[in-house]
Amino acid sequence: MARLFGTDGVRGVANVDLTCELAYRLGQAAVVFLGKSIVVGKDTRLSGDMLEASVCAGIMSAGGTALLAGVIPTPGVALLVGELSAAGGVVISASHNPPEYNGIKLFDAQGFKLPDEVEDRIERFVRAGGLEGVVSATNAEDLGEDIPDAAMPQGPEVGMAIEVEDAAEIYIEHAVASVRSQGIDFSGLHVALDAGHGASSHTSAIALRRLGAEVTVINDDYDGTDINVACGSTNLGPLRELMEECGADVGIAHDGDADRVMLMAPGGIEIDGDMVEAVCALDMKERGVLAGNTAVTTVMCNLGFVHAMRDAGIEVVQTKVGDRYVLEAMREHGYAIGGEQSGHMILLEHNSTGDGLMTACQFLAAVRRSGKPVAEAVQVMKKFPQTLINVRVADKQAVAESAAVAEAVAAAEAALGDTGRVLLRPSGTEPVVRVMVEALDEAAANQHAQAIAEVVGAVVA
Repeated sequence: MARLFGTDGVRGVANVDLTCELAYRLGQAAVVFLGKSIVVGKDTRLSGDMLEASVCAGIMSAGGTALLAGVIPTPGVALLVGELSAAGGVVISASHNPPEYNGIKLFDAQGFKLPDEVEDRIERFVRAGGLEGVVSATNAEDLGEDIPDAAMPQGPEVGMAIEVEDAAEIYIEHAVASVRSQGIDFSGLHVALDAGHGASSHTSAIALRRLGAEVTVINDDYDGTDINVACGSTNLGPLRELMEECGADVGIAHDGDADRVMLMAPGGIEIDGDMVEAVCALDMKERGVLAGNTAVTTVMCNLGFVHAMRDAGIEVVQTKVGDRYVLEAMREHGYAIGGEQSGHMILLEHNSTGDGLMTACQFLAAVRRSGKPVAEAVQVMKKFPQTLINVRVADKQAVAESAAVAEAVAAAEAALGDTGRVLLRPSGTEPVVRVMVEALDEAAANQHAQAIAEVVGAVVA
């Protein structure tokens, strides 16, 4: 049986994989395993209202209080958990996935995503039938020792829902204050912004304007079916066109729940998460706030990032792919910055999870301190050509066990030697296997990635 939780919560096609019943059970689990007060936020997907109602029904049926934050970026929920002294948070979002998908992810009382062992306990609770299943169980031993005893609330014990009227404002002002406290503003800076028809439609432009920037924004409207569609951080074409039209100094693009950000310099120069982290890490080192003199990233980071950090005397810790694993390494060792090439970056001084708006603000503050234009500031890192091919598969395990795939990878690694690398990784949120190859030149990266991808595709054909 497949694990309920992926690398970033529970995801699937809304009303098919991610049903109202499942959302209801997860709402109950939030109260049973986290506590009585739960902040609930969502992105702009059409299914968000349906799943929000189900999650909140679960919270209230377990005797909890649902604190309704409405449409708000995922990091806004993480922040609000602490600001409101709540026991936990629930975000209803499938992040960068297409509109028909949705997801549910949970935060603890400190605004951190839950560790695997807690998710495993929640999964057993859900599969046991939730609170109703626990209460009606004839043999408590069948449920396992890690599922708490519980009773169905009734009468005055049933929970309620309360709207948090200033939820977005709390999040916006937090980002603004983080820049102002450094004695910096963005006056004279022209920003092109693509909100991706997502949750950042309510926050990012307001925050940047409050900091003095001129902001030209697109895709800040939504109808529930257009989130992430040909826009945002996963499709930078509209941002590139906008920058050409308005002559902005920098471009910013978010995904649907705005926990990540991609940036762009004039001329269509894409600035991914590795480059953003390089600029921020070097700035933090110069300011003496780079804890442990270390930056955390994943095995998917560009070799250019590792070289840039090494040249600056900064240690690099690489983890499995997923911001949860980046965060685990940061918390375990007390590091302050960690990120992913995809645009997730965690700055523990400011928030407990990936925060697209905060990342953009801290990057722009670092660029301002450098006194350089954006395109020049990112030259602190030279990217190695990297080719990533997503191969859609029905059976990821078959690919992992394939001798033919192993031989193809070994052949590419032998040809590249120490001038490149190969990484084959199943997605934690989609039915694809990611084939990534880095090399000194783009042609070699493309050649080896395509050769491996063809073998992967043949295995599952």
